[in-house]
Amino acid sequence: MSVLTWITFASLAAWLWLLLCQGFFWRTDVRLPERTDPEQWPPVAVVVPARDEAGVLPSSLPSLLAQDYPGRAEVFLVDDGSVDGTGEVARALGREHGGLALTVDSPGEPPPGWTGKLWAVRHGMALARARTDAEYLLLTDADIAHAPDSLRELVAAASSGGLDLVSQMARLRVSTAWERLIVPAFVYFFAQLYPFRRINRPGARTTAAAGGCVLLRWEAAERAGVPDSVRHAVIDDVSTARAVRRAGGRIWLGLADRVDSVRPYPRLGQLWRMVSRSAYTQLRHNPFLLAGTVAGLAVVYLVPPAAVVAGALTGDGTPLVAGAVAWAVMAGTYVPMLRYYRQPLALAPLLPLTALLYLLMTVDSAVQHHRGRGAAWKGRTYARPEAAP
Repeated sequence: MSVLTWITFASLAAWLWLLLCQGFFWRTDVRLPERTDPEQWPPVAVVVPARDEAGVLPSSLPSLLAQDYPGRAEVFLVDDGSVDGTGEVARALGREHGGLALTVDSPGEPPPGWTGKLWAVRHGMALARARTDAEYLLLTDADIAHAPDSLRELVAAASSGGLDLVSQMARLRVSTAWERLIVPAFVYFFAQLYPFRRINRPGARTTAAAGGCVLLRWEAAERAGVPDSVRHAVIDDVSTARAVRRAGGRIWLGLADRVDSVRPYPRLGQLWRMVSRSAYTQLRHNPFLLAGTVAGLAVVYLVPPAAVVAGALTGDGTPLVAGAVAWAVMAGTYVPMLRYYRQPLALAPLLPLTALLYLLMTVDSAVQHHRGRGAAWKGRTYARPEAAP
């Protein structure tokens, strides 16, 4: 058999393994677990780190202030050095909409060794500790809009299941052509790397969270040393979940039904920066992991369509059939995510094109890191963890 045929069979074997043995990552039915209302609703502090978010706050902050929560809850928005009037916009929205009590404050620039977001979270937690006796923290990004019962459902799920961290992967905005091509695949690839069903098993090694919506038991946060123990983490949600699990906490992660990101990514360049800023960090800044990832993406995602084309041109039916089957399995596993995002199923066969874009974004992430511009976001560039004080 030709080299192409062997590689195509390897790709097909990889897809059969992914289909059956990778925690059924492709299923989208992992939603909040069964829950009952607690006898007494615990107090909650909602901490929102925000840097230059004046444009999205009118679509997100009112949804937090309007939470229908039976217990005591208070919102702490921490302005992380914004230059666009984020703090003023937040205060105006608080006066206009009312609802939950809102505190807006700023901690100043983060000290060496801290990311801006985690420094803001630390400041918000300190404000909450001084003002409330909260049993839970809701850590949510400034671009996340919550349904009125979101906080109630999160707390009920945590208290019913004895969970220390409950996280929902917010439904990202999908409106433009580039968002349709790239955004559902972002969540698909995340679930492939961190299968939700595995994460939710007690004591599982696979651990992750989605930073846009994390409900954290305060006692578990203190036991894990959060946020100080993860202060330099660029991928702070996964690092936080790992710290909580290492400290003996129970973790749950799933897809959201009524928690949505309102941040637009209408152009390819914006989506590219969103992915590339942390892709090489995910690979621990390791060139060997980068090379393995690029090779793996090529074999798993790019070989099937290439084999179909090559087989059709040369008349060799073996790679054509094997490539077509692998491509069909690939597209079939992507269909549930497209349905979740209410997108045309015709996008499923285009997943190899999307994977090629992610491959290029990952390589670009490594290039930018080696040029000293890695992990750059909103005017800040963060050092590798081993280089941070």
